[in-house]
Amino acid sequence: MLGLPEQIKVCLFDLDGVLTPTAAVHAAAWKEMFDAFLERRARHAGGPFVPFSVRDDYPAYVDGRPRADGVRSFLASRHIELPVGSPADPPTAQTVHGLGKRKNEILLARLRAGGITAYPGSVRYLRALAAAGAGRAVVSSSANCAQVLTAAGIDWLLPVRIDAAVAAREHLAGKPAPDTYLAAARELRAEPRQAAVFEDALAGVEAGRAGGFGFVVGVDRIGHADALLAHGADITVPDLAVLLEPGEPEPGKSGPGEPEPGEPGPGESGPGEPGPGESGPGKHGRAGRAAAGDGSLS
Repeated sequence: MLGLPEQIKVCLFDLDGVLTPTAAVHAAAWKEMFDAFLERRARHAGGPFVPFSVRDDYPAYVDGRPRADGVRSFLASRHIELPVGSPADPPTAQTVHGLGKRKNEILLARLRAGGITAYPGSVRYLRALAAAGAGRAVVSSSANCAQVLTAAGIDWLLPVRIDAAVAAREHLAGKPAPDTYLAAARELRAEPRQAAVFEDALAGVEAGRAGGFGFVVGVDRIGHADALLAHGADITVPDLAVLLEPGEPEPGKSGPGEPEPGEPGPGESGPGEPGPGESGPGKHGRAGRAAAGDGSLS
């Protein structure tokens, strides 16, 4: 089914970096918050200011984790201890929850300023899954998941949503624990082996592997395919459109015609799609695991 093993019946998607390009906005918000905190701390203590690294610190300590866990993980990497505080803390509080609240304020301001769109290849893939009758869910650590889905216009394509609010209500551990993905599979009445996980975060692919899911797709938009494979992905793709089988009609398209808004026109290549005469970026598999297109996938 659409580039996945035959036993896969449902698909579970991370949000930021998989369906929407909001991962970059999250990373920028984390950097702005942590840099202000670290610079102020260095100035008061008389020590050096070492800024937060989007390239190294974000994927290692923050990406894919619940907000408070991301704060704790990064601070521990710098040997910094702060009181945990409570979710009611204001963004000015020097606590784990206070820093997390400040990051969310910055994030929301950036989202309001820049708007939100979904990756065209992800929309095409979601539509193809819907047409095939496959179950679909979004699994996100974000407290803003519902708003982002609505703003991007893809909420109707994802009948099940497991986000920070659901995780708090049901006491689900965050990624890299598999709890939220397992909850999504239960909502879709599927066994883990019947579900595929789509993730761009290292913590997310770890969750997919830990949960015993049937297939884990690493979405590599920043050039860390090897790390995704090492942490549990079965294959990596630069864009979900790569998984659409060549020549397979897309929902709403019966043949050649005008491209839909946001999609490449004749002679053009979209994200992750090779142009004429090019091999282009494709799927990369983990040694010892089946990679898409090797004959074992339908």
